[in-house]
Amino acid sequence: MNRSHTNDRSSRTRKGGAHAGKGGSRFGSPAARRSGGPARSGGHGRRTAAVRGEFALPTTVTPALPAVEGFAELSMPKQLLAELGRQGVSAPFPIQAATLPNSLAGRDVLGRGRTGSGKTLAFGLALLARTAGQRAQPRQPLGLVLVPTRELAQQVTDALTPYARTVRLRLATVVGGMSIGKQAGALRGGAEIVVATPGRLKDLIDRGDCRLDQVGSTVLDEADQMADMGFMPQVTALLDQVRPEGQRMLFSATLDRNVDLLVRRYLTDPVVHSVDPSAGAVTTMEHHVLHVHGADKHTTTTEIAARDGRVIMFLDTKRAVDRLTQDLLNSGVRAAALHGGKSQPQRTRTLAQFKTGHVSVLVATNVAARGIHVDDLDLVVNVDPPTDHKDYLHRGGRTARAGQSGSVVTLVTPNQRQAMVRLMSDAGIRPQTTQVHSGDEALHRITGAQAPSGIPVVISAPVVEPPKRGASPRGRRRPAPATRRASARKSAFDAAA
Repeated sequence: MNRSHTNDRSSRTRKGGAHAGKGGSRFGSPAARRSGGPARSGGHGRRTAAVRGEFALPTTVTPALPAVEGFAELSMPKQLLAELGRQGVSAPFPIQAATLPNSLAGRDVLGRGRTGSGKTLAFGLALLARTAGQRAQPRQPLGLVLVPTRELAQQVTDALTPYARTVRLRLATVVGGMSIGKQAGALRGGAEIVVATPGRLKDLIDRGDCRLDQVGSTVLDEADQMADMGFMPQVTALLDQVRPEGQRMLFSATLDRNVDLLVRRYLTDPVVHSVDPSAGAVTTMEHHVLHVHGADKHTTTTEIAARDGRVIMFLDTKRAVDRLTQDLLNSGVRAAALHGGKSQPQRTRTLAQFKTGHVSVLVATNVAARGIHVDDLDLVVNVDPPTDHKDYLHRGGRTARAGQSGSVVTLVTPNQRQAMVRLMSDAGIRPQTTQVHSGDEALHRITGAQAPSGIPVVISAPVVEPPKRGASPRGRRRPAPATRRASARKSAFDAAA
């Protein structure tokens, strides 16, 4: 491994000049900086400039290293490069090409990219490369990835596990809804990298099972959702415990002034990269608004669900999700529900059934809007339109991932039309609008809708053959069974996630 990867923040900032050494991130236009004036925030006394009005991306003091065209140009351990080839990852996505040269060199990174743009490997490869060759002491991880939901934590763990194995780094997933004792055991065993939701990590720290004072690289993934859910106090409390001179990487699909606090307080002279100016306008994604009459909406929804191929359908409430799921099963559609009222083992099993095709329709609340990647998912349906444009972008981000194509369809009744126009304008999207009825040719053309069989189905848990002795699923980390509710002190964050 190139030992320059482990340079600490002080050496990095000295190379960037006096401003960088003082935490010289500068924000917004010159006029905005003058009007705001210098202000000292928390977060280890780093000096920044205050921002008024909308969030503006910072201007870096130190020039960024140029983007690369191939992974071979990066100074990474040869084991990681070899694993990229084994995983069939031949060329970096734009956000990886732009940020990896800098994050590998120890720079802070602020990356914005739509869901499915490759953010996980963008931060994951840097985190693993900079930690390789080090061993963690019990309860003292060296790297930390904070995410908003359990599903995203598991997805990040699954994505990074094969790479971590090649450089002999141990991963621990720390989320609510699972056995806190087993998670504490993994930390006591000396996991180098922890992927965590903030609430459960705080619980483990309070129990004395984890300390963050040796964490040298910290990642915040989907930081905007953590801000939107109101959990900045937990996040900032955790960030205040990691090494103050360490590296920080913040990745998100959207950036607004809710994330401004984190950027100003914790990032020093960051390299800034934005994949899509709109953070949501994906050229391979079609957007359709289907005007439906209220009395016909349920039949229309059922016909869409009966299409060939998988689909995710979003509704607002857990009760509505459960009701539609049962109606679809009664109509002959292989559907399953996913929402925060389900236990973590239930949620994990449902996602596995959906990914394998055992279930063709995933009916979900916003709990599925982030952190779920399913190959060849070409349709997302907003049965209940979202109320926020960022929710729309993240729901839609379950399709058209990694350059694939897909469609987002939103069913809109007459009293919802005006609000939907405003939402699409805020999202920077011009959808195709069509008036449809159940049984229409237009409905079939846009969504693949067809009449359901009408023969009720029951979704049973698939029979899983026990693995052969000594074998384990490649690149997968089997979720531990939950034998009881994890903790009486379960935080509001993990309850919501």
